[in-house]
Formats: sequence, C-alpha cells, structure tokens
Amino acid sequence: MTTASQKGSLGRVAHSSQPWLHQHSQEIQAFGSVRQFPLGLSHDARMYSCERLNRILADAQILYGLYKKHHWLMRGATFYQLHLLLDKHAGEQIQLIDQIAERVQTLGGIAVGDPRHVAEITCVPRPPNGCEEVPAMLSRLLEAHEIILIEAHDAAPRVAEMGDDGTNDVLVSNVIRTNELQAWFLVEHLVDTPLVRA
Repeated sequence: MTTASQKGSLGRVAHSSQPWLHQHSQEIQAFGSVRQFPLGLSHDARMYSCERLNRILADAQILYGLYKKHHWLMRGATFYQLHLLLDKHAGEQIQLIDQIAERVQTLGGIAVGDPRHVAEITCVPRPPNGCEEVPAMLSRLLEAHEIILIEAHDAAPRVAEMGDDGTNDVLVSNVIRTNELQAWFLVEHLVDTPLVRA
C-alpha cells in the first residue's frame, strides 16, 4: 500500500528510503510443476527428476537437522570427536542440500524448502524430542543415510534412462558418494573392539 509520503505530484510514486513492508503475492508457480527451459530435456523427464530430487532433498534436510541435534546432544567419552565429526557432516549435508535444490531449480521446478513441507514429504522417521544414548543417535543417522542412498540408487539409473545426465551426475557424484562416505565414518563408531589389547 502506498502512503501519502511515498506519492509525489500527479500521483506518481516518489523515490523514498522507506522499505515496502508486508508484501504478499499470489503463487506464481505451483510446487510439483516445471517451467519450460531450453535444456534439451522433455517435460516428463524434468518432472520426474524434480519429483525424485525433492524426495531426496526433504530427507537430506531432515538428516541435516538430525546431525545438528545430535552434535549438540553428544555425550560420553567420545564427545569431542563425535561432536566435531557430526558438525563436519552437517556442513557437508548443507552443501549437498543446496546442490540438490539448485538442480531442481535448474530443471524449472520448485525445490522443497519450508520445514513444514519437508516434514510432510520425508521418509526419515521422527526422533524423540529428548536425548537418546549415543549408539542410538548414531544408528538413527545411519538409518537416514540408508533411506537417502536407497532412493538415490533407484533414481540415478531411472533419470539417466530419461536422458537427464545432469541429475544422474548429481545423484551419483554428490548424493551417493557423500552419504556413503559419511555412513562409513559413522558405522565404524559402532564396532565393539578393544582399545588396548586384542
């Protein structure tokens, strides 16, 4: 809404340093749709890729949240090492989240971003609100990684069959490799081996 101080002579809007606050708009692109971009990919291929990527994106955002939560709540003798490791993994997940979201946008789609929408889409089970024991926290992270990896391993060849090599590359080079490496680092903390004598 224009205020009297923002209008100049003849009803024109004058330049002002007053920000235009409380603006709202109608939705200009619906979630689950794609715009036509000159990418050499069919509408169906781009729709399919965006759908698969958004599922992985939602799970990755939940995994990032779990990493931060468990980083804060870490306990016990391995506190320092795991506190740092989980924060490192969270940082890598946030980069991966951005790569996946930008791929959706590159295809003309809408990346899932609102946490409430993410919660509706994700397949990662909700943890308790409180603190679990350390092995349970690590197991929960590993289960989330596996959910993402199963989805990515299934989606990668399917998007390639539809000609979407770019999405296949994101899934294989970024999603799969990052999640496999992080899972390896976590799973080794759950091996019950003696520390001093065999």
